Amino acid sequence: MELIGATWRKSTRSGVQGDCVEVADNLPGVVGVRDSKDQAGPVLTFDPQNWRTFVTFAKRR
Repeated sequence: MELIGATWRKSTRSGVQGDCVEVADNLPGVVGVRDSKDQAGPVLTFDPQNWRTFVTFAKRR
Protein backbone atom coordinates (compact mmCIF):
# COMPACT_ATOMS: atom_id res chain seq x y z
CA MET A 1 0.00 0.00 0.00
CA GLU A 2 1.35 3.40 -0.89
CA LEU A 3 0.80 6.17 1.59
CA ILE A 4 1.09 9.11 -0.79
CA GLY A 5 0.44 12.32 1.08
CA ALA A 6 1.11 10.80 4.50
CA THR A 7 2.17 13.26 7.19
CA TRP A 8 4.49 11.43 9.60
CA ARG A 9 4.86 12.42 13.23
CA LYS A 10 6.79 11.11 16.22
CA SER A 11 5.56 10.77 19.74
CA THR A 12 6.17 13.74 22.01
CA ARG A 13 7.59 11.13 24.40
CA SER A 14 10.31 9.95 22.03
CA GLY A 15 13.85 9.98 23.38
CA VAL A 16 16.38 12.74 22.84
CA GLN A 17 17.73 10.91 19.80
CA GLY A 18 14.21 10.54 18.49
CA ASP A 19 14.58 6.86 17.66
CA CYS A 20 11.06 5.57 17.78
CA VAL A 21 8.08 4.89 15.59
CA GLU A 22 6.35 7.45 13.42
CA VAL A 23 2.63 7.46 12.74
CA ALA A 24 0.72 8.85 9.78
CA ASP A 25 -2.96 9.19 10.62
CA ASN A 26 -3.99 11.87 8.17
CA LEU A 27 -5.16 9.57 5.38
CA PRO A 28 -8.74 8.31 5.08
CA GLY A 29 -9.21 4.67 6.09
CA VAL A 30 -5.62 3.85 7.03
CA VAL A 31 -3.01 4.56 9.71
CA GLY A 32 0.64 3.96 8.83
CA VAL A 33 3.39 3.12 11.32
CA ARG A 34 7.10 3.03 10.52
CA ASP A 35 10.54 3.04 12.15
CA SER A 36 11.90 6.58 12.39
CA LYS A 37 15.43 5.29 11.73
CA ASP A 38 14.38 3.60 8.45
CA GLN A 39 11.93 5.96 6.82
CA ALA A 40 12.26 4.23 3.44
CA GLY A 41 11.70 0.82 5.06
CA PRO A 42 8.53 -1.17 5.57
CA VAL A 43 5.32 0.36 6.87
CA LEU A 44 2.68 -1.36 8.94
CA THR A 45 -0.89 -0.29 8.20
CA PHE A 46 -3.95 -0.45 10.39
CA ASP A 47 -7.55 0.52 9.97
CA PRO A 48 -8.35 3.54 12.16
CA GLN A 49 -10.59 1.65 14.62
CA ASN A 50 -7.96 -1.01 15.30
CA TRP A 51 -5.33 1.69 15.75
CA ARG A 52 -7.49 3.57 18.29
CA THR A 53 -8.05 0.31 20.19
CA PHE A 54 -4.31 -0.37 20.28
CA VAL A 55 -3.47 3.17 21.46
CA THR A 56 -6.15 3.04 24.15
CA PHE A 57 -4.80 -0.26 25.43
CA ALA A 58 -1.16 0.91 25.27
CA LYS A 59 -1.96 4.03 27.31
CA ARG A 60 -3.24 1.82 30.13
CA ARG A 61 0.15 0.10 30.49
